[in-house]
Amino acid sequence: MSQNEIAFTAPHFKATETGKKILEQGGTAIEAMVAAAASIAVAYPHMNGLGGDGFWLISEPGKAPIGIDASGKAAQLATLDFYKGHDIIPTRGGKAALTMGGAVAGWQEALAVSQNWQPNLPLSSLLGDAISYANQGLDVTKSFVDASVKTFDDLSPMQGFTDAFLTEGSIYQQGDALTLPTLATTLERLAEKGLEDFYQGETAQLLAKDLAAAGSPIRLGDFHSYQAQRVEPLQVSTSVGKLYNLPAPTQGIASLLILALYDRIYEQGKTSTDMAHLLIESTKQAFIARNLYVTDESRLTADLADLLADDSLAKMLNNISLDSAQPWPYEAKQGDTIWMGACDNEGRMVSYIQSLYWEFGSGVVSPSTGIVWNNRGSSFSLEKGSLQELSPNLKPFHTLNPAFAELKDGRRISYGTMGGEGQPQTQAALFSRYVYHQMPLDKAISEGRWLLGRTWGSESHNLKMEADFAREAADTLIKRGHDLVVVDSCNELMGHAGAVVLQPDGQTIAATDPRSDGAAVTGTHLKST
Repeated sequence: MSQNEIAFTAPHFKATETGKKILEQGGTAIEAMVAAAASIAVAYPHMNGLGGDGFWLISEPGKAPIGIDASGKAAQLATLDFYKGHDIIPTRGGKAALTMGGAVAGWQEALAVSQNWQPNLPLSSLLGDAISYANQGLDVTKSFVDASVKTFDDLSPMQGFTDAFLTEGSIYQQGDALTLPTLATTLERLAEKGLEDFYQGETAQLLAKDLAAAGSPIRLGDFHSYQAQRVEPLQVSTSVGKLYNLPAPTQGIASLLILALYDRIYEQGKTSTDMAHLLIESTKQAFIARNLYVTDESRLTADLADLLADDSLAKMLNNISLDSAQPWPYEAKQGDTIWMGACDNEGRMVSYIQSLYWEFGSGVVSPSTGIVWNNRGSSFSLEKGSLQELSPNLKPFHTLNPAFAELKDGRRISYGTMGGEGQPQTQAALFSRYVYHQMPLDKAISEGRWLLGRTWGSESHNLKMEADFAREAADTLIKRGHDLVVVDSCNELMGHAGAVVLQPDGQTIAATDPRSDGAAVTGTHLKST
């Protein structure tokens, strides 16, 4: 009988409660994650949902991690001709809703993995909390209110959005109860008929009809042809252990490059300011490589694993100096996401990301299903010859990248964050603080952070730093050449990070971000026999 502790962390405490409950029932880390993914689609509907994408890293002790790419491909009708008259793809509305929502197919594929471990719990159990929350309502968070204020001018004219996420045409206030009864009905249908109904059944038919009416190029055939894919994660060996992340079309390569570079130079630093500087400079090198290569897998011109080879890393290291910052800016990528982590009583771990892209995605809410659709396809380009040129059945660039690590000392770590462009940077900050600089996990996440580039709609490309860390580091970093601005401490701009650590003795540590509405739990639970 296993002695491993269970653990779960999510950026909304209701999702954590859901995940914990499934784990305490003897459910697997995957089952707990599916249940929490459904719950957080209700609790944080501005950040993620069934009409969005998902990426999984699943680790079973003693086996290579499994990756699942549940990101959507462009619709068959999503051609350059469809967008004739547009210089860029619209970011809101029906024409922004051009890629399939892959999240639910990812749940299905992950549960197929879980079924190989032990019989799955019924979907009615896994989706039960989400259905209850959607019917009975949850208190609106400050994060939801802030997103509503930011998007009001763009999205309030859209009927489906107004019906679902506004109250009598006005913004909900923090503490108000938000109910999503139409979404509850959809979740009940999926619990009864199976997750495949999202792509093959009544749910698919309703969604396809509503999306077409909104002006989307997505049609029923796009639902029928979609499947999530198991993929081999990218990996890199460092002095502390093996790090894993997702391959193209995600920016997982950037996350691995930052830490692979830092692993070779961190001993040059003597202070936390030096740590930040070296991580920022490593980020610049990683983002340059990412922007050169990452696209749909079919368009890759290089094996991304080659970027992690010693000779490639050595060339990048030549551009990093402890004393001076490399000039910047570059083209930044936006994003809006949730990350969650789990560990079950058999030591099986999950690192999972679910996303709509921008806040409330395309703003298109299907009136028949209550599902808000993603706008990930707006990151395609309408420029012929572009690395990101729009074409049917291809996937756009994704900022999403859940992370996992197996350390030489026996610890296994599931970690990640939301925050678009900030994802690899925050991953690097929390991992470096915890692993290289022996900071407690909760402090590694809560301490002041930084963000190079823009996220959440900001147009500036400079280095943003939270005030609590800036008091210590700003003057030195400015002298080294960083274009730095200070933002408020504990700022949601920096993302919602979290981590779960399984230690060699079976004890777990879990932490969540004070910048979110999250919770992290650990505990002992032995499956009944």
